[in-house]
Amino acid sequence: MSDYHIAKRRFVEGVWEGIVTRKRADSPAPRVEVTHQGRALPEVKLTESPDGGHWDLTVPVPANMLGDGAQVFLINDAASGDLLDSFAIIAGEVLADDLHAELQLLRDELDMLKRAFRRHCLDTG
Repeated sequence: MSDYHIAKRRFVEGVWEGIVTRKRADSPAPRVEVTHQGRALPEVKLTESPDGGHWDLTVPVPANMLGDGAQVFLINDAASGDLLDSFAIIAGEVLADDLHAELQLLRDELDMLKRAFRRHCLDTG
């Protein structure tokens, strides 16, 4: 388990921003790595606040990492390898079809469960 916690501040103009805090007072300064499909993102910045109480994390998302579907970015503690947080960017027309197909599958499974439950109630009632 990591010694750090990340809270999202905002995502604006292609830059994800968060705040990194220590869980324990004796933890060293964090080392953070952000990856997408196993590749580290360039230009990730971790800046200590003037009061020393937290660090500001900025993650510029390169345009070449965006495309149809869901793109997931993992924020890891570089020292321990622990996952601290993640964020996803969802775009494109393909996504609409994926979501509709997934929703239809969930509806079909729910109908199957309802039929099985009704059958069970009839058999045991």
